[in-house]
Amino acid sequence: MPYTVTPTHLPEVLILQPKVFGDARGFFYESYNARDFEAATGLKAEFVQDNHSLSSQGVLRGLHYQIQHAQGKLVRVVQGEVFDIAVDLRKSSATFGQWAGCHLSAETATQLWVPPGFAHGFLVLSKTAEFLYKTTDYWYPEHERSLLWNDPALGIEWPLPEGFSAPVLAAKDAAALPLAQAETF
Repeated sequence: MPYTVTPTHLPEVLILQPKVFGDARGFFYESYNARDFEAATGLKAEFVQDNHSLSSQGVLRGLHYQIQHAQGKLVRVVQGEVFDIAVDLRKSSATFGQWAGCHLSAETATQLWVPPGFAHGFLVLSKTAEFLYKTTDYWYPEHERSLLWNDPALGIEWPLPEGFSAPVLAAKDAAALPLAQAETF
């Protein structure tokens, strides 16, 4: 099996560790294979869009979701390190409003599966980070929403890098709604 899969305490949010083959020349790993992903996770995901972002240390992107055309996301870092978060926004779920987080880095090649119905975000811990994610639906700006990153109701423990008293946010993320006011699934 090319992946080791570990569920988080939110059972649908999965940490995937691909097998990395390295030697003196460098390394190789299969970052995605539909057949192997399905065998390892039990999920048949059809990815339709790939996204790539570059961010500086202290930048927090999120917590984003689409209220219609909800996206599943398979995320990874190819340069640097981030702290990655998924928040369950499904009202019917026993874990509604709970979050799971993990460190993702180019060094470890760890990936995270964020299912549809979850908000997603990350905080850059290294000087810069390049972040890649595959999505199961297209981006529809009219359906995009942002959940407030520091909502006390969520209690997310963001590990701010040394020298930062607050993350660097986009205007839409600074104006995001707390869970009590946010549109949910």
